[in-house]
Amino acid sequence: MLKKRIFSVVASASALAYMAGTNAMSVFAEEETQAATAAAAPQMTPTGSLVSMFLPMVILFALLYFIAIRPQKKRDQEMKDMQANIQIGDEIVTGGGIVGMVVSIGDDTVVIETGGAKHKLRIKNWAITENVSAAERAKAAKPAKKSAIETSAVIDDAVKTSKKKKNTEE
Repeated sequence: MLKKRIFSVVASASALAYMAGTNAMSVFAEEETQAATAAAAPQMTPTGSLVSMFLPMVILFALLYFIAIRPQKKRDQEMKDMQANIQIGDEIVTGGGIVGMVVSIGDDTVVIETGGAKHKLRIKNWAITENVSAAERAKAAKPAKKSAIETSAVIDDAVKTSKKKKNTEE
């Protein structure tokens, strides 16, 4: 998914750069013909050609920043926060696919237990890609959202029970 997005950004950037280059070339060609026809009359160079050349580059950089750079920085920051908040007893997954429980935490390393024979491995913090225990805690902390159909069914049941109470009171 990310490769497709990057490819589309690069393709649109190259198309935009091509258009800017051809626009600049056509402006240059127009200036040449105007200079040849009016060689005797002094002219000032238009600032519009300078703006038309740099405006697409600025737009391209802004587009690249918001589509590729900013989301990647956000993911990197979330990963660093996750790696910094690892606790003893958490179940983690490494970049190589090793799953284990955290036994001890050092400055830049973590010791994990893997397998039934309780093998211990010391790995670097940057190799940790997922904290399974933290993800489960976060999932349990979020209340389960009910769908609109379930909510309407609960409301209908409440209305029916209130009507029954009114009928029995009369």
